[in-house]
Amino acid sequence: MASVSSSHMILFGASMIVAAGVAGTFVDSVSEVSAAIDDRSLDVSQEVRTDIEVISDPTTGVYDGNGTVTLYVKNTGSSRLRNDSAAVDVVLDGQYRSGVTVTVGDGTAWDEHRAARIEIPATLSSGDHRVRLRVARDRGVFRFRTCARAPPSTRWGSTTATG
Repeated sequence: MASVSSSHMILFGASMIVAAGVAGTFVDSVSEVSAAIDDRSLDVSQEVRTDIEVISDPTTGVYDGNGTVTLYVKNTGSSRLRNDSAAVDVVLDGQYRSGVTVTVGDGTAWDEHRAARIEIPATLSSGDHRVRLRVARDRGVFRFRTCARAPPSTRWGSTTATG
């Protein structure tokens, strides 16, 4: 009988050691998952606070015909955005554009409810165009059309002398 109770005692001790090891592993795993959820919630919080809206009117000619596309973008989020070209990614007609300038009205920070002028160097042909912007973690898309400029003699309201 003593041999049965001692073998039970050994098995009980072994099961307690295994249970303690499993519990320790679960605690570590739960801690890692909790930390990952905290990190992700901070990212989502930043995404929610960052929001932009392109407020340019596509019918007013955002392309000047001399190699510059000018867009006005409003910070509609609740966080301050960087007002430099490194903070803005621009893809125009499927091509990444560098040399972009970002200007906030009086040169101060791009706070909420303030607009910035974004100038994109590009030579465009007549037709439909699309600009994809990425500022901080938010994206915006702007579509517009350019038209060929007629020579001065064929524009509406112009006159030519014949003789």
